[in-house]
Amino acid sequence: MTTATPPPAAPPSDQYVLTLSCPDKQGIVHAVSSYLFMTGCNIEDSQQFGDHDTGLFFMRVHFSADAPVTVEKLRASFAAIGDSFRMEWAIHRADERMRIILMVSKFGHCLNDLLFRAGIGALPVDIVAVVSNHTDFADLAASYDIPFHHIPVTRDTKAAAEAELLELVRAERVELVVLARYMQVISDDLCKQLNGRIINIHHSFLPSFKGAKPYHQAHARGVKLIGATAHYVTADLDEGPIIEQEVERVGHQVTPAQLVAIGRDVECQALARAVKWHAEHRILLNGHRTVVFG
Repeated sequence: MTTATPPPAAPPSDQYVLTLSCPDKQGIVHAVSSYLFMTGCNIEDSQQFGDHDTGLFFMRVHFSADAPVTVEKLRASFAAIGDSFRMEWAIHRADERMRIILMVSKFGHCLNDLLFRAGIGALPVDIVAVVSNHTDFADLAASYDIPFHHIPVTRDTKAAAEAELLELVRAERVELVVLARYMQVISDDLCKQLNGRIINIHHSFLPSFKGAKPYHQAHARGVKLIGATAHYVTADLDEGPIIEQEVERVGHQVTPAQLVAIGRDVECQALARAVKWHAEHRILLNGHRTVVFG
């Protein structure tokens, strides 16, 4: 008895992600869905949010195209709709890996975590370089075959160091810079040039426990909650739009060293989620806040 051979599986459709924000008004969803229908595309997933406080509408659509098409053609054909609704919009291939730079100083837990996650495919990114004002983690970067750039920073060389970083960003076509415990203040000019493209991580004790040894300060005050915040970098120090936060409860018996260890874990978790969501085009800026589609 012979068994019929099943037909070969159909090749996967091209997958894309459309993100947009614009003044809220009737007809936006209809215009987007009609456009995708007319161009032979199929909606795989769609999320939207209308903010009554700002009067803005936000949308993320994951769609597939069965007929051959390029992202450039999709962008060109969608431009008229974007203009008619005064949209800020973007279309990306869903399988496109974002090119990122990781920056670090003396604390390597977030760097190590992101390198590992990217290495096992848990983050849709290509880490094109590790940049540091110290040399401590050159060997760690080399173990992942990632170029390491030592860019020392002093008060007198800060402008030149940032110019060198910007040149690296341009040369490597970098879409996101991640401050994985990079302990240098970014200048206003660099913040403007990389607006919406720098993510930072810090302990959520700011601004309550600033300066040296924040976890020791927190222990002295008997805190009951350890936290970390991942946010976009702006000229206002540690006050950029928040992307993700992680917390863990602690008891009176926890030592300062244990608080530091717990803090490292929550920092890694919050930062990894923020990088993943940014790389998957799930975050839209809403003034001083963010809209994050799950």
